[in-house]
Amino acid sequence: MNIQKQQFGRTPEGHNVELYTLTNSNGLRAKIMTYGAIVVSLDVPDRSGNLADITLGYDTLAEYIKANPYFGAVVGRYGNRIANGKFELYGIEYKLAANNGPNHLHGGIKGFDKVVWNAEDFKTKEAVGLKLTYLSADGEEGYPGNLQCSVTYTLTDNDELKISYDARTDKATPVNLTHHSYFNLAGRGTSDILNHEMMLNADAFTPVDEGLIPTGQLLSVKDTPMDFTAPTSIGVRINRDYQQLKYGKGYDHNWVLNSNNDGSLALAARVYEPGSGRVMEIHTTEPGIQFYSGNFLDGSNVGKGGKVYKHRYGFCLETQHFPDSPNKPDFPSAILNPGQKYTHVTVHRFYTR
Repeated sequence: MNIQKQQFGRTPEGHNVELYTLTNSNGLRAKIMTYGAIVVSLDVPDRSGNLADITLGYDTLAEYIKANPYFGAVVGRYGNRIANGKFELYGIEYKLAANNGPNHLHGGIKGFDKVVWNAEDFKTKEAVGLKLTYLSADGEEGYPGNLQCSVTYTLTDNDELKISYDARTDKATPVNLTHHSYFNLAGRGTSDILNHEMMLNADAFTPVDEGLIPTGQLLSVKDTPMDFTAPTSIGVRINRDYQQLKYGKGYDHNWVLNSNNDGSLALAARVYEPGSGRVMEIHTTEPGIQFYSGNFLDGSNVGKGGKVYKHRYGFCLETQHFPDSPNKPDFPSAILNPGQKYTHVTVHRFYTR
């Protein structure tokens, strides 16, 4: 196991950005930079032992700054959408940026994916890791409270990438941090993800309106194209004549996980890519997971090694609280109060078959 550190560039504001390479004893390798707490690459072996990068992204910092659809980033203060860019908390209305039509998405104009985090690497007997910290000031992007937060990436010798989130505030505020890597387990970045077989441990999902805002309902996935309770190829039903798929132009929805309801880790998803044999399991403490099938990738993003990321060349599985929870009192609360601690743990486990 080892950790390497190098300079990765400088932001237009003059902040140095560092790139850390974490490698476990099996050769699995994660590269993470301090800008956006972004996972730049994740090299995972196939069934023959050949390593390949299974994430979409860019070769340079300048490309991430210029046009990044959240490749590899930590998003916040509130991941996903908040309706009409506003919410009310303890009688006070807060207005946020409308950066997704009329709605607020992934923390606003300059969310956590566009700031430089402080970093400290560490090593234990069984893992290497990187702890990133950031202070989001009171009023930043319209959110109340000074939010001190940390994201810790830990790469274990069990071929797990563990992501741990912690936050504290001095004023009540919504908090919903998540990770936004686009995965393609084939490891080439040169084909779509429709042949990937996916299981979601969820019997229900939160249906949306045409603006992709949850209606507030929880609907059963049974007898719908949203049913991934048994392993199913992503592409089998993605073009069905189903209103929810029309709204999302494919899958872009939050599933209600069959969690343990006690804050402990529970299996959320398992994805298998038949060609390479790679399997990714996701375990999380969160109540929901957003599955996004790369519907808005259109070839305009030219990524690592000059690869053109076309329609549905990557998928996201974002562990989270439900979208628009600050405006949906029946959803699990995403409000953090002073004296409380926000915690969220998600583990990506890799193996082959």
